[in-house]
Amino acid sequence: MEKAKRCAIFGNTYQPKKCEAVQKLFDALTAYGIVPLIDCPFFEYLKNVMHARIPEHQLITDDSFDADFAVSMGGDGTFLTTAMRIGEKQIPILGINTGRLGFLADFSLDDIDQTLANIQAGLLRKEYCNILQVESSEGEMQGYPFALNEVAVLKRDNSSMISIRVDLGGEYLTTYQADGLIVNTPTGSTGYALSVGGPVMLPGSQNIGLVPVAPHGLTVRPLTLPDNLEITLTVESRSHNFLVAIDGRSESCQDSTKLTISKAPYQVIVLKRPETSFLHTLRSKLLWGSDARNL
Repeated sequence: MEKAKRCAIFGNTYQPKKCEAVQKLFDALTAYGIVPLIDCPFFEYLKNVMHARIPEHQLITDDSFDADFAVSMGGDGTFLTTAMRIGEKQIPILGINTGRLGFLADFSLDDIDQTLANIQAGLLRKEYCNILQVESSEGEMQGYPFALNEVAVLKRDNSSMISIRVDLGGEYLTTYQADGLIVNTPTGSTGYALSVGGPVMLPGSQNIGLVPVAPHGLTVRPLTLPDNLEITLTVESRSHNFLVAIDGRSESCQDSTKLTISKAPYQVIVLKRPETSFLHTLRSKLLWGSDARNL
C-alpha cells in the first residue's frame, strides 16, 4: 500500500488550552514525512493565537484541495464541519478529540505516533457512512445541502408547534403535530435523534430514522425506514416559517416550502481503530446498559 504523503487539517478555534496539543500532531507528521495542508482559519488561529511551530505546509483556502487523509481536531461538531469540507472527495477522515464526548472524533493525541504508524501501514479500519441530501421546492438550499448526522425541521423559538406532513416514496404517512421532526442517518442515531428518543442504528445499517421532537400525540413513535425511500416534508406554521437544521447548520424556510430528503450519491469515509467496535464505543462513551447501582 502506498504511504500517505499529504494530510488536510481542520480544527476549531475556540479551545485554546486543548488545542495546544496540536504541536504533537505537527511533530508526528514531520517525523513521518507527511506534508500538512491546513485550513486557512485554523492556520491563522494557530499562528496568531497559539503561536504554534508550524512545519512546511500548504494552505486550504477553498474546496479545491486533495490529500491522502484528513484530520479533524476538536469535537464531533468539528468533525461534521470537516465532513462538509471534504464533501465528495472520498478522503478518509481521522477525528482527534479535543472536545468532550468524542463519538465521531474518537482518537487521542496521546497516541498520535502509533495512529500515524497504523495509517502508513494501512491498519486503520474504514467505515463508510451514508449521507442525506436535502432538496427544496424553492430552489437550492442556502447552505451545504448534505448531512452526515441528520436533517431536522424545527419550529422557530417563539412559535407554537408546527404541522409536518410526511410522504414516503409518494405515499402519505401522517402529519406530525410537534416541535419538529428529525430525519437521521445511522451515524446520527447517537446524536440529536437519540436525545429525543430515537433508536440507535449500527454502522452499515441501510436505514433512515424518522424521529418526532415533542409530538402532540401519544400514538406517535420513531420510525426506522429503508434508506432507498424518498421522504417529502410539507410544513405549516402559524408564524409562516420554520427552521431547517442540516447537521446543526440552520436556515429559515417559508411554510410553502416542500423538502425532499434522500440518500446522497456518495459516502463519508471515517477512519476507526481496528481493535475498537461500535458496540465497545456504545458501552464506553454512552455507558450503554450500565446499572447505576454498580457504578
